[in-house]
Amino acid sequence: MSLVANWRQLLKRAWSLRFIALTFALIAIDVALPAFEDALGLPARTFAVLSGLCSAAAFVARLLPQPSISGDEQ
Repeated sequence: MSLVANWRQLLKRAWSLRFIALTFALIAIDVALPAFEDALGLPARTFAVLSGLCSAAAFVARLLPQPSISGDEQ
């Protein structure tokens, strides 16, 4: 397994990677802050649901063409 040639550009611009990073942050919040859900006034498992939605968005974003990264001008 090896990195793609333009991996630095992908890290900066790919929406799928942005959604994956957001998913990671939401999962970390879900694990770290369960005691504060009541204090924040959020329903139980809010961050888990949001991370699931971000994962789905990452899946969709991975399938969509992103000309600014791939160089394809369609």
